[in-house]
Amino acid sequence: MSYQYHVDGELVPAAEATVNVRDRGFMYGDGAFETLRIYGGEPFEWEAHADRLQRSCETLGFGNALPPVSALRERVDETLAANELSDAYLKLSITRGVQPGKLTPDEDVDPTVVVYVSELPRAGVEGQRVWDGPASLGTVERERVPDEAIPADAKTHNYLNGILARLELRGSDHDEAIMCSRDGYLAEGATSNLFFVSDGTLRTPTADLPLLPGITRDVVRSLAEAADVPVETGRYEPDILQQASEVFVTNSTWEIRPVTQVDDKSVAVGPVTSDLQERFDKLVESFY
Repeated sequence: MSYQYHVDGELVPAAEATVNVRDRGFMYGDGAFETLRIYGGEPFEWEAHADRLQRSCETLGFGNALPPVSALRERVDETLAANELSDAYLKLSITRGVQPGKLTPDEDVDPTVVVYVSELPRAGVEGQRVWDGPASLGTVERERVPDEAIPADAKTHNYLNGILARLELRGSDHDEAIMCSRDGYLAEGATSNLFFVSDGTLRTPTADLPLLPGITRDVVRSLAEAADVPVETGRYEPDILQQASEVFVTNSTWEIRPVTQVDDKSVAVGPVTSDLQERFDKLVESFY
């Protein structure tokens, strides 16, 4: 399929979708983005994604230059319509734009806005997973960058922390890296939030730690509470995963992905994970 992307207000063929080499997103990673799942032609949790994008741009100091949410949504809808997509991966990216080649940003910002998409299979009760199988997690030595250095709740173009964590997995059977905070507590995956079941309680690291509190993470917590599954956030040392009865990871693309291996330990796909997957699928089914 030949895609069309939305670049600075214009739909262009993917092969012609480019940004200036002096764009600060390219030069310094000076930009923010959101990854969304599209179900039945509709962005899942659009308002939550738009709010987080606004907060990320405010953290970077150019929140006032972000186009109105209605204008961003229009570009998203135009991109989906141009590509005739009802089920897709969509990335909405905002950078500080082109400025003189110096580190200190100018106050005047003309942002670069890019929307690109890729087709995904139908999701929901009648759909299929985008992953080939359950995940295998490897705990890496690479620490999560502390909030005092780079705020974890800002979803920026700079993913070097996660890239270096994934590089540690080369040559192993693991496909997702789990990082800890500087003080040794479980934080998050390179591109995912972490959940596990221990003593009948669903647990996930607290957002007081340096992690991105994912939107799918919030949806899963709500689904668990509706199912009367006790939910706890806290500070957990890595060894707790060795005693966990179930483990799974979440992000917008994977939704809920079961884990069957953590380092050298095998883990079963248990009833809490399966029930939450079913509930998530039913929620998604409402988009069709």
